[in-house]
Amino acid sequence: MALSESFLDVEDQHPIDLVEHIANHHEWEFDRIHDDQIAMAVEAQWRTYSITLAWSAVDETLRLICTYEMEPPAGRMPALYEALNTINDMCWSGSFTWWDEQRMMVYRYGLVLSGDQGPSAEQVDTMIGAAVASCERFYPAIQLVTWGDRTPQQAVQIAMAEAYGRA
Repeated sequence: MALSESFLDVEDQHPIDLVEHIANHHEWEFDRIHDDQIAMAVEAQWRTYSITLAWSAVDETLRLICTYEMEPPAGRMPALYEALNTINDMCWSGSFTWWDEQRMMVYRYGLVLSGDQGPSAEQVDTMIGAAVASCERFYPAIQLVTWGDRTPQQAVQIAMAEAYGRA
């Protein structure tokens, strides 16, 4: 059964109501902060990510922000920024940034739904899944640059290397 088949009248549903139903479906912890905003915690292999989705009716955009805390050494910040540029070149949708004041690594993406469109359950579920997958994919590279004293190129290459053979 498709995810959207478990929701009735998805077309008339507020985007954040839909996100709340998806969070319930996956049994993620969440908090409905406002009518137009929800925050949740999604556990993955490397860590638990804080994900916030907010709906802007003015922009007709569902904005996703996926964060995790970091404390990079000040001397590694230029390498971290260079790594983020390299990583963002590899991202088809969404992008990474560093919020220095909050000490957070951030992945963000906006789903534009112009013309009074509504998102499907599959779109929202894929959007959240893609954010977590991107964070998981690049987490090792960010750690290698920040703490492993690797160059951005080395870190991304090591983190992205294909595994060959069988275990």
